[in-house]
Amino acid sequence: MMALTRVLLLNASFEPLRLISIQRAVSLMLADKVQAVEGIAARLRTPRTVFDVPAVLSLKYFVNVPRRGASYSRRAILDRDRWTCVYCGLCPGDQGRGRTLLKADFGVDHIVPRSRGGRNTWTNTACACYACNQRKADRTPHEAGMAMHFLPRMPRTNYLVIGSRVPREWRKYIEV
Repeated sequence: MMALTRVLLLNASFEPLRLISIQRAVSLMLADKVQAVEGIAARLRTPRTVFDVPAVLSLKYFVNVPRRGASYSRRAILDRDRWTCVYCGLCPGDQGRGRTLLKADFGVDHIVPRSRGGRNTWTNTACACYACNQRKADRTPHEAGMAMHFLPRMPRTNYLVIGSRVPREWRKYIEV
């Protein structure tokens, strides 16, 4: 068991909210606002008892999280679309055009080209492989005769950034 320095806090609907410190987790537990879900993040010892702090906590009551805009960036677009081409549906590791596609083979495409007033927005940009991006060129998908596999949307919240090593207890609650 690896000692954790943070605890994953879930809403009552088991939606990940944020990472909190061990101290904050203990104060929420003592205030009876959360319930233990899984794992042990830390073991606190007192002279008379041992107190286990769970790795995953969930709020006892649902908290409405207001819609927050996620930070727009090239990387956020690629992550939102799971590195899958909006036009051909290929993703890294797939065989496409006689070779295996890598993450380096993907970029961001503007649905309405920038030369025609298209802007850098969540709904106007999508992940596309370079071959599809070049085929579409400076046209709209309709003009190029290319169907979109999905519509780009604005994410509800920022992605939960954890780091390179995700504890086993957290994996079923977050998207890795």
